[in-house]
Amino acid sequence: QVQLQESGPGLVKSSQTLSLTCTVSGGSITSNSYRWSWVRQPPGRGLEWMGVIAFSGSTSYSPSLESRTSINRDTSKNQFSLQLSSVTPEDTAVYYCAATRIVAGTPRYSAQYDYWGQGTQVTVSS
Repeated sequence: QVQLQESGPGLVKSSQTLSLTCTVSGGSITSNSYRWSWVRQPPGRGLEWMGVIAFSGSTSYSPSLESRTSINRDTSKNQFSLQLSSVTPEDTAVYYCAATRIVAGTPRYSAQYDYWGQGTQVTVSS
């Protein structure tokens, strides 16, 4: 059973960079069985896929966020991370990390994911 846990600051100031880490247990981020994503849900809105990192380390991002988003990994700690730069209050959301067994294409939809972290609230202050 794969388990994911998000961690990071709950409050970020506008124009700064939001940084979150997802710690994975029960599975390896270098396994070709999974890909690893960040997904967020702003208040009162639906889930928004942000980007994915594959077992090879290759990444793919949502076009609307690509210029501000970076997903990286630390294989020694079995963690992957999210950096979102130049944040505004519009980036306030619950941020989730998730794992999918779908290893091709763009896993944009929540139904494509097998495992989720519990989510972490991030508020961007103006």
